[in-house]
Amino acid sequence: MRFAPTEIPGVVEIAAEPRADARGFFARIYCPEEFAAADVSFTSTQINLSRNSRVHTLRGMHWQDPPYAEAKLVRATRGAIHDVVIDLRRESPTFRRWIARRLDADRANALFIPEGCAHGFLTLEPDTDVLYQMSRPFVGGQARGLRYDDPGFAISWPALPAVIGEADLAWPSPWRG
Repeated sequence: MRFAPTEIPGVVEIAAEPRADARGFFARIYCPEEFAAADVSFTSTQINLSRNSRVHTLRGMHWQDPPYAEAKLVRATRGAIHDVVIDLRRESPTFRRWIARRLDADRANALFIPEGCAHGFLTLEPDTDVLYQMSRPFVGGQARGLRYDDPGFAISWPALPAVIGEADLAWPSPWRG
């Protein structure tokens, strides 16, 4: 695996290094020892899958506050997504800044998202599956969020959402966190 820091401290893009042969390819996509060697502190305790049938399905922007905060390792296992992370850590030099990366099954790349960052994505292909490895189990009632189109962040999405859940539309805008 190759670990590439992003413009937001602690957010790391992780590229698989597939070994190809006549059968296809094999790639390591998570190894605690390699993460530790790259100074990425992460242990996966829960794995979630979201299936998104339609192109331009939007999920986000989500996080959980301490003591329930979660780090995430996110990847598209089928299809592709426009993945967005917002730094909500008040002590961070990049507080309120966002980044976006294309994650797709063909490249098998991923984003590591530390605690204190909001996360969301827009599908770029129909029938896209997104795998989330979480640092701790989900705790009901602790979810937080903000609107994907909050003018205070001015996220540049590649398209308007065609499908978005009612809960994601109900998050506050503008965010006053």
